[in-house]
Formats: sequence, C-alpha cells, structure tokens
Amino acid sequence: MQSFADINGWVFDLDNTLYPASRNLFAQIDKRMTAFIGEALSVEKDEAFRLQKQFLGEYGTTLAGLMNKHGMPPGPFLDFVHDIDVSVLPPDPQLSDAIAALPGPKFIFTNGTVEHAERVMTQLGVAAHFEDIFDIVAGDYSPKPNPEIYPAMLSRFGLTPEKTAFFEDMARNLTPAHQLGMTTVLVEETGQDTLEAMNMPSAYRGHEEAHIHHRTNDLSGFLAALVG
Repeated sequence: MQSFADINGWVFDLDNTLYPASRNLFAQIDKRMTAFIGEALSVEKDEAFRLQKQFLGEYGTTLAGLMNKHGMPPGPFLDFVHDIDVSVLPPDPQLSDAIAALPGPKFIFTNGTVEHAERVMTQLGVAAHFEDIFDIVAGDYSPKPNPEIYPAMLSRFGLTPEKTAFFEDMARNLTPAHQLGMTTVLVEETGQDTLEAMNMPSAYRGHEEAHIHHRTNDLSGFLAALVG
C-alpha cells in the first residue's frame, strides 16, 4: 500500500460506504422521498417515483431538482426523508478499530445531513473517530459530484489533496477528487449492484476506471491492511 504512505487525512462518504448497501438503509430514504414528492406536488406514487429519479439524474440529488424546478425549501424535505430506522445497522467494532488506527484526522463528506450522519455513525459505533462532517447544507445544497464543493470541503477540513484519501461507493463522485490529486478508493459490495438496488439512473453507473486508484469490497479489511 505504498500509495498511502504520505496520506495524513482520511475522508469517507457515509451511506453505502461505511456500511454495506445490502443493509437497505437507503431503501427507507428512497420510499420517504417518493412519499414527500407525492404529497408536496399532489401526484400519484408512480409519478412521484418517476420525478424523484428524474431529478436525481438531472441535478445530482432529488432535493436539488425540487429546489430548482419547484422552489422547494430544503429543510422540510431533509427532515422528512432522514426520519428513518437506523437500527437495521449493527455496530461494527472491526470498522471502528480500523478507522481508529489510521494515522491522521478522519472526516465525513456526505450528500445527507449532519444529523443523519451522526445517527448512522453512532449506530455503527464509529462516531468518536471523526472530527467533522461536510454535509449537503455545508455545500449550500450543491451535491457531489459538483466539482466546486470539493475544494470547499478540503479547505474546511484543512486537508491537502495530495495527502488525502477519499472513500466512496459511487464512482462518479470520485472523479473531482482524482482531478484535485486525492487518492481515491471505490467501496463496492460483492454480489450487490448498489446503484441498481437504489434505482439509480443509468448515468450513475459508469465506473470511470482512470479516476479509481483502488477498489475494495471489504472496507474494514482494506483499512486494517494499511496500518497492519
């Protein structure tokens, strides 16, 4: 793992990265987004689901589409869709130990909210290891992979891109990180098509090989090997 020898800052996506997509936590969020759109726009469930995925494909998040096309305030949407049961995630002491052993500060970079991230991190048992969270609010509601928010994230965390590693489950979100000089790691799950399971638009499914330095289907094991 020589390419990590100079890394002194560690940035992790949250959902489907710190825990496997097969835990289906996002499925709860997905259903609540559909329900919110149906109520807010007075449309049937099928149409709400179609709009949800259309906004996601066009704007990067469903929220961005609602804000841009319908002037939707973000607060009520974010509160509603993240009101989920995180108990489906078991504590992960192996992940906790592996993250704790990494040399340097650790951070979360998510398209979710701080509150959602804190609940998930607490449930997994890893919250104590992270110094800060850059969420959708900190990015002024502009989501990954908008390249403009990556420098803002690095600046807030006080990180140098060439000495930072970024872990993500969506390949396209690694592209701006790679362009800035960060070391990129795609976190996958064997036998689980994360994006298909999340009903993500096809635009999200391209694995841009040149922007992925490393791949792993075992985050805990990968991290443990770095310091082992």
